[in-house]
Amino acid sequence: MVEVGGEPILSHIMRIYAASGFNDFVVCCGYKGEIIKEYYASYFLRNSDVQVDLNTGEVNYLNTCAEDWKVTMIDTGQDTLTGGRLKRVAPYLGNETFSLTYGDGVSDVKVRDIYDFHKKHGKLATVMAVPSPGRFGILEMDGPEVNAFREKPTNEMGFINGGFFILEPGVIDYIEGDSTTWERDPLERLAADGQLNAFIHKGFWKPMDTLRDKMDLEAMVRNGTAPWLKTARA
Repeated sequence: MVEVGGEPILSHIMRIYAASGFNDFVVCCGYKGEIIKEYYASYFLRNSDVQVDLNTGEVNYLNTCAEDWKVTMIDTGQDTLTGGRLKRVAPYLGNETFSLTYGDGVSDVKVRDIYDFHKKHGKLATVMAVPSPGRFGILEMDGPEVNAFREKPTNEMGFINGGFFILEPGVIDYIEGDSTTWERDPLERLAADGQLNAFIHKGFWKPMDTLRDKMDLEAMVRNGTAPWLKTARA
């Protein structure tokens, strides 16, 4: 819910998806999840002009400019790890292909392109791979197939997990429970089973890990140069 350009980073991420026609979201809530719920529960009100009849209490919404999104917010526990959160929301995903991403990274990628790539190759999972900035773990790949992960190598360039996934329901079976980290056992097992492909994206990608990252993203929005917003508006 940290704001960039006056809007939570979460909404920026949703815009990236909506630009490709994906507008049904499930948010895995945890620490201070009530803030997320309150924000989107009142989204329609805050994005509309309002007429209130004080005598009857009748409320009419005028000139609404809210997005055509459905946002389902599920409490997945404060201490649940990333894989466990995904397993907890599985009942809300339906028995169909779905996407997964984190709540702090933006990109100018077209999610529809990842989806089409995923469908073409027929694996259980596809991860967007981006060039390593030198401080993340490396993906070992044979063509589009990911064979293994190696954590934070020194002085080595390669591709890393860019945080945008397209997944089949079968990936839920790779998750033990709340204590499972998605990036560890499930992804490593999917890679070992030959069920993980990488969609290579060499365009813009930036996670908001630090205050400096937030300031960089703010500057891009302020200067009108934010690549992910250009994609969202295309």
